[in-house]
Amino acid sequence: MCGVAVVGAIFAVTLKKHNPEYSMLISLCAGVLMLYLLLTRITPAVSQIRTLLSATGLSSDYGAILFKALGICFLTQFAADSCRDAGESALASKVELAGRLAIVVLALPLLEEVAKLVTSLAGG
Repeated sequence: MCGVAVVGAIFAVTLKKHNPEYSMLISLCAGVLMLYLLLTRITPAVSQIRTLLSATGLSSDYGAILFKALGICFLTQFAADSCRDAGESALASKVELAGRLAIVVLALPLLEEVAKLVTSLAGG
């Protein structure tokens, strides 16, 4: 991954003087390749998390929410960083806000379960 990052950065910087559009494209392609390499390497960790969740007896819905939230975080960060690299910091901020809101919406069922649990423990 470091090799992909360094080679991508060298190409992007070299092309930035003559063709800024291609420079951005090179950076984006290098980022996508690095994200792909990262995702192929975390498969054992995902399996371990699934094993831990099944051992606790929790619903598989909680694991699905966790994995979706992680996916939203990774994609949001990648998109925001790509926007910043293109000089669009305002757009990057909007992407981050959208990611945060997506996670809140995704977590609403968990918040509802926690509220029910607290209410039942409090005797209400």
